[in-house]
Amino acid sequence: MIRIAVYRPDGHSGPGRLGEAELDATVTGHAELACAEVTVRDERGGELLCGNDFVFDPAAGGGPLATARADRQARAFGLGNAAFWAQLLLRRAAHVLQRPLPRLSLRIGLHDSPSRRWGGGHYRLPGAASPAESSPLAAAGEVHLGGGQRYLPTTGRGAAYFHAPAHNTAIVLHEVGHHICRHTADFRVNRWRHADDQHNGKVALDEGTADFLAAFMLGTPDLYRWHRAHLPASDPRRRLLQRRWTMAYLRPGSGGLAHANGTIWASALWTAYLRVPSGDAERFLRMVLLGLAGLGARSARQPDERFRRTQFSELLRAVVAADCGLAPVVLAAMADHGIGLDASNVELRQRFRALRPAASGR
Repeated sequence: MIRIAVYRPDGHSGPGRLGEAELDATVTGHAELACAEVTVRDERGGELLCGNDFVFDPAAGGGPLATARADRQARAFGLGNAAFWAQLLLRRAAHVLQRPLPRLSLRIGLHDSPSRRWGGGHYRLPGAASPAESSPLAAAGEVHLGGGQRYLPTTGRGAAYFHAPAHNTAIVLHEVGHHICRHTADFRVNRWRHADDQHNGKVALDEGTADFLAAFMLGTPDLYRWHRAHLPASDPRRRLLQRRWTMAYLRPGSGGLAHANGTIWASALWTAYLRVPSGDAERFLRMVLLGLAGLGARSARQPDERFRRTQFSELLRAVVAADCGLAPVVLAAMADHGIGLDASNVELRQRFRALRPAASGR
């Protein structure tokens, strides 16, 4: 066990409340932490984890305008913050599933170039992707976080915070959520593909489930409010999991719509979560995770299985089968968002728009 500094949810706009925590990990390099569930490494080099004190100052994210010492502190803090939250979510999933998930590699500071910084995150498997990877990927999957790209205003202090994704717990949890989806629901049926030719595209259910898992861990439907507070609640890019997102807003087809369409699924899950009996939060999480595993356990050789795993009704059927006691509450909540058990995504959209013409969507 080592003692580190982390951000914890505080209900306000910003990275969270700074505090200390115990991390079940060991220092395995000057910029690497390793535990049973995840290895976190900063790929930019340098001696970040020296000595015996691992409680680092977030230093307002460090960044290009910070001193060398402040940037080192910020990078070291990001290692611990990302490792803590990744381990916490992966352990909860393993407890529910009664099996450990494949070990995750989380790499920080990738895809930067002298002319362009990267401030995002993604989950990658070995296979074609853009931007292309410069080194082989772990077979089980990797989370990549950029080193940061822009500054955000710090509420109440007037200072600027360099938005390093490893400091943003919502981004960390969302990307870890993709790892959970890959090794449970397996929406792209990758286990039937060659190990070096995995499908890296994400479907709406993958994005939406990852958002819900992050929101559940943070305890808020406004999981991206720190770096997207400038976007109104009505903007789908905000991905605020409020009740207004229904199948009326579904945009069929491809073309980068997975995040927006996924918000419909995530907001429906959040509505269901709010309606389950008091004290049943963990039971609902268990229901969702077992539903993901149930969907993934189906034979990939069934006709149209790849298409069926993109349909909201298919995952909903697996989720309610995981807990018959909570099923009526969950089905009613899903119905309020236009999601049912017996139709394709397009049919659900058409049905909901016919029943509620005022909800015409975008």
